[in-house]
Amino acid sequence: MNVERALLGAAAAIAALAVVAALAVPGAVAPPEPDRPPAYVEYAEMTVSPSSVAGDTVTLDVTNYLTHEGSPARNVTVRTRAVDTDTGFVATSARASLGTLTGDGEREATLSLTVEREGGYRLETAVYENGSRVAAGHRTVRGVGALVPDYARSPVRFHAFESGAIPSVRVGVAEAGAERTALDVGAYVTNAGGESEPVRVEYVARQVESNLVADRATVEVASVAAGQTVTPNATLDVPAGYNYYVDAILWKDGVLIETTTAAANLDPTRTISVNETREDVGLDVSDFEGGSTGASTTTPTMSGGSPGFGAPVALAALGGAALLARRWSA
Repeated sequence: MNVERALLGAAAAIAALAVVAALAVPGAVAPPEPDRPPAYVEYAEMTVSPSSVAGDTVTLDVTNYLTHEGSPARNVTVRTRAVDTDTGFVATSARASLGTLTGDGEREATLSLTVEREGGYRLETAVYENGSRVAAGHRTVRGVGALVPDYARSPVRFHAFESGAIPSVRVGVAEAGAERTALDVGAYVTNAGGESEPVRVEYVARQVESNLVADRATVEVASVAAGQTVTPNATLDVPAGYNYYVDAILWKDGVLIETTTAAANLDPTRTISVNETREDVGLDVSDFEGGSTGASTTTPTMSGGSPGFGAPVALAALGGAALLARRWSA
């Protein structure tokens, strides 16, 4: 009996010491943590925006949105690649590390991809947890070549008429002669709403069949106010009896902003347009002399040299005749 009592006393003493120790140490006695569900990472969406546009390349900022639930997701990485939609080749790729995701909610990762400024791309994103793919998403962007380079951005543009029937460049006959014709040309230049800035308009007359430049002129436009349209005029002196394309080229700080083209028909046997339609017409340009002249908004600065074809056309004609004679004599 004494032995049993001694054992019971010792057990009671040990139990009492355990209770005292538990009460003395904070947190020693706590309820067990509830079981959390496993980590769950889901791909939500993707947004794409161009951050910078150069002449040959464009940088796309791709923002990937993820949602996380459950236990912590460890070593989470996001990889996005750009696949050329024409060739199927991977153009470039980028990767970002998000570390460990804790707590429920949405996360985002933005990656920058620099690709060529042409065609379209399929942007594919994969999400990895500890090296294993757990989610994916994709989006396709097209018309990358239509993005305007940063250096060429300007609110000033050639005016685009809604109907499309009126060209951005008007061409009239200022003076007609037997050998030379003076063309009065003017382009509609509009500031869509930005700050006023100086620009330069260059006019070039190209003979249709040979593509030779007959004459050119440059007009400096000091300013185009926001929401306003100006028509800087110039005169081009060209040989009579030929058809011409009249190109208008818009420049700003030495950078080509935009071009547009109109047709000038001086050949009475053939009429051309920008899309090359043809028909025979009886046209006498002297009937239109002075019919399209207008007030110049600026003073044109004419290029140097004597315009026209002259010796090049004569040499081409002699060469063609010699070649034809050799073929007949063979």
